[in-house]
Amino acid sequence: MSDQNIKAIVFDVYGTLFDVHSVIKECERQFPERGQKISEIWRKKQLEYSFLRGLMGNYRPFWEITKDALTYACMVEDVELTETKEEKLLDAYLKLEPYKEVEGILSQLEGYQLAVFSNGSEEMLHPLIEHHHFQGYFNQLISVNGIKQFKPHPSSYLHALEQLGVEREEVLFLSSNTWDIAGAKTFGFQVAWVNRSGGIMDELGVTPDHVVSDLTELFD
Repeated sequence: MSDQNIKAIVFDVYGTLFDVHSVIKECERQFPERGQKISEIWRKKQLEYSFLRGLMGNYRPFWEITKDALTYACMVEDVELTETKEEKLLDAYLKLEPYKEVEGILSQLEGYQLAVFSNGSEEMLHPLIEHHHFQGYFNQLISVNGIKQFKPHPSSYLHALEQLGVEREEVLFLSSNTWDIAGAKTFGFQVAWVNRSGGIMDELGVTPDHVVSDLTELFD
């Protein structure tokens, strides 16, 4: 990364800094031999519900959507989601594992305003960041809950920009989610796609400014 215009580096959270499928361990404990499948359905429906609620104009905080997606996943797999099991699985979402390079990279980024910007609600973001003692690295934890409009709607990125207090071209936004990269780039941010899975960029008329397999490639 060498662009001298960058003033703020902004990270998506789920799949970018933290591995959403680290919940498989707890899913497997609660539902043996079903953990991976439940985790996959859980994440898929979590995203789908946020998109659908955005289109319907029927916003609910991401924490509620996460609960609903878990309920759906358990129904599909025909397992009983008791109150105790739900509590343990949701708690696992507040303690997702960071990718191995994340803390080392965050500790090296001096001279920039650092923030996270997530569909996750405050009641999800703060416990997760604090659990791993990452709060000292970030100037701001920005949630779309402040505008009640999920990414990739343009108003969500505008909300983040207003919190940052810089120009949109002075933001470098990083995400592992292609739909998030497309939304942020269309809005006017500089973007880096963290392509951890070796995937293919969606055909949305958007080309990322950078494509890396993890954060070290961009910041070494």
